[in-house]
Amino acid sequence: MSENPYLSGNFAPVDQERTDLELEVTGQIPVELSGRLLRIGPNPIAPNPETYHWFTGNGMLHGVRLREGRAEWYRNRFVLDDEIVEARGLPPVAGPARDMLGGGVANTNVIGHAGKTYAIIEAGNLPVELTDELETVARVDFGGTLPGGFTAHPKRDPDTGELHCAVYSPMFEQIQHVVVGADGKVNRVVDVPVPGRPMVHDCALTENFFILLDLPVILDPETGSSFPFAWHPEYGARVGLLPRNGQADEVVWCEVEPCFVFHPLNAYEDEDGRVVLDVIRHPKMFATDSHGLNEGVPTLDRWIVDPRGGKVKEERLDDRGQEFPRMDERRIGKPYRYGYTTRFEEVGFGGIYKHDLKDGKIEVHDEGPARQFMEAVFVPRSDDADEDDGWVMTYVYDASSNKTDVVIQHAQDFSGAPVATIHLPARVPFGFHGNWLPDAG
Repeated sequence: MSENPYLSGNFAPVDQERTDLELEVTGQIPVELSGRLLRIGPNPIAPNPETYHWFTGNGMLHGVRLREGRAEWYRNRFVLDDEIVEARGLPPVAGPARDMLGGGVANTNVIGHAGKTYAIIEAGNLPVELTDELETVARVDFGGTLPGGFTAHPKRDPDTGELHCAVYSPMFEQIQHVVVGADGKVNRVVDVPVPGRPMVHDCALTENFFILLDLPVILDPETGSSFPFAWHPEYGARVGLLPRNGQADEVVWCEVEPCFVFHPLNAYEDEDGRVVLDVIRHPKMFATDSHGLNEGVPTLDRWIVDPRGGKVKEERLDDRGQEFPRMDERRIGKPYRYGYTTRFEEVGFGGIYKHDLKDGKIEVHDEGPARQFMEAVFVPRSDDADEDDGWVMTYVYDASSNKTDVVIQHAQDFSGAPVATIHLPARVPFGFHGNWLPDAG
């Protein structure tokens, strides 16, 4: 076993691409669920244990297809990049040719937009278009409208269907606000200069602002890791409020105590016009562990950011270790009540939490120490359903069987028994993100 924890246990890669039909189910899959539950993560084909960083492995997709109360298939496929096609003797990946990190690896998120499916990653690489069956089609630049790379975490405006993105690269000292229209073409690019070359994993959105995170994980080629970013608290930490249709000189920057945030839960504006930003806050990142996320307990915090300036006001909402926050994405940028997180402590996973941010109640769904939940995805029952009238869907690794299930939970019976458990005949490694891609219409 490797001494690198991100190559061991359920972080370890799987070798086989497979297709399994008509999966075994305990319980009953809701007939309203018609689509694909997809997730993605790193699955390195030839890692060096001494330098391997969890963020840099070749991408692998996993998907379960639901229709008419049945689990029709499970598939896993590599997202093709230059390293994979060379190793397998395949033709080069189609699409635009640009200098990209890791030979064009895409391993962090998988989304649907403008009728297509994309594997995406940050730090300058292009999205990779996929078929419905998860085969690689080509790298894309949205019809020549994307000037550089993309992001791992676009935020979809629920009113316009636009994707708002914070794009960064180790090659330049700015964060780009990139907006991709509902038609799949980029319609806005604004470069916001910053003092260094920070890692910018995610962003947030409100009615009037696009929210930038300029935090002290910055480019450092001396890390000895395949991911060249490290903790530099002297850089400082701040939150930027960019008017959604504004320019770089209109950003209001507000300082915050040095920390790192991979993922905001949501943001909105209160009755006084202040931005309420709920985040998973890490006390530091890549300071002593150069391979992954292991630098103290990540907590759920609330930040109040005043567009008139001044320091960010911080409040701890939950001090338990947790990550991968999700919510009802019909409420992105708007006041909301419920959020879902995954227990995440000491390079390990556990159950999932439901946060009622109105009354402070926290519910737990836990199926025992062998059952390790990954990122939860909320799916509303219908377009006009209440905020927690729907399902929480999660890939769950079972250490006792060394296989993975998909658990479907009704959000209003969060701590109770699952509505359905879909038993996969394979192991899905701990990865990053995924989404429910419903069938059209």
